[in-house]
Amino acid sequence: MTDPSIVAQGYDAVYDAMPRSPTLLRLWKELVAGDDYPDDFYHISFITLPDLRHLARALNLSPGARFSDVACGMGGPALWIARETGARLYGVDLSPVAVAQAQKRAQDLGLAGTGQTPARLGATFSAGSFAETGLETAPMDAAMTVDALQYAPDKAAALREFARIIRPGGTLAFFAFELDPERARGLPVIGDDPVDDYRPLLRDAGFNVLQYDQTPNWHDRLFTTYSAVIDAREALREEMGEPATAAILSEMTLTLERDIYCGRVFAVAERK
Repeated sequence: MTDPSIVAQGYDAVYDAMPRSPTLLRLWKELVAGDDYPDDFYHISFITLPDLRHLARALNLSPGARFSDVACGMGGPALWIARETGARLYGVDLSPVAVAQAQKRAQDLGLAGTGQTPARLGATFSAGSFAETGLETAPMDAAMTVDALQYAPDKAAALREFARIIRPGGTLAFFAFELDPERARGLPVIGDDPVDDYRPLLRDAGFNVLQYDQTPNWHDRLFTTYSAVIDAREALREEMGEPATAAILSEMTLTLERDIYCGRVFAVAERK
């Protein structure tokens, strides 16, 4: 299994460079997020504004409720949900650079909390992994993750950790890519357990699966976007530098060459 510190270094490079890359931001806006997606909450996942609204409804958060976004990146989607619902956000990411950027965004948006106790309408971010979030046991009314669970080195352990941090009766909602086990096997960024259906793992971890739907047109969107980013590699090198560009291009190239995904799902589950 790949050393997590090496993976974190790649994420650090990308998150450090992404804000200064108008080319990457433009391509993601045009091909992924859409013109209606609010710029203050930009991201590098495949979520759209309708997706985000759908996710917020599924989480069913009330003002003052607590929720976590694991693998939150720079915090964009979860900060939008925190603002819209008045819930308190606890974001976790493997990359310290992403955590720092997410905290700065929260401050700029007037949503920042402090330490382990966010403001009533606030957010706090900390470093952690899918398997070890660093959060207390069962304080969360809900949790989310967006287009990241497929990268967890141990996906069963990740879902057990969600079950640990979510209170009984609470909600887990996520977007994630399903992996073709044969085509994805052996890719370090995917871990040792490519998963083509998260439902058995959810049930084993202590969840009742309430919804599990394929998202439309995901394959064409992914291939079109990744191909456009690869074609823009020279501009990306000038704007982002070689380490960040290499990290992005290596993952995208392997994804396209092997066609490793067999689905992209939206799942909602209730903690037993």
